[in-house]
Amino acid sequence: MTKNISSFKNKLSKFVFNASASKDSILSLRHLNLPLDYLEFIALTNGGEGFVGDNYLVLWKAEELETFNKEFEVDVYAKGLFLFGGDGGGEGFGFDMRSQPYKIVLVPYIGMSLNDAIVVADNFTLLLDKMTESKPLF
Repeated sequence: MTKNISSFKNKLSKFVFNASASKDSILSLRHLNLPLDYLEFIALTNGGEGFVGDNYLVLWKAEELETFNKEFEVDVYAKGLFLFGGDGGGEGFGFDMRSQPYKIVLVPYIGMSLNDAIVVADNFTLLLDKMTESKPLF
């Protein structure tokens, strides 16, 4: 993924990146076993917000991930998902951690349920690829 970051940054010209995440922030996520491509991306960018093709993407900072998942009560309403951001509206992007490799899902914040989680990509890198194709995900 690191090799592809610069190519993604070129494609994400309307996306505002945050400063890179601290080493401590990334290490604090170690116990979650998040995918390597996502961890490499967040280490370099620590999330951000903006348009990716015709889609809007909000990626939470490393320091916010566990707090936001607790505040959204993901373990109560959609146990097995771990959210990492959203679409800037009413839906969150997350990893479906119930099987390997983790697929990327989109789930509504309100009325959150595993039944409403829609697989949108096989991994984080493919999510960015799919979004940069300049067409809506749906």
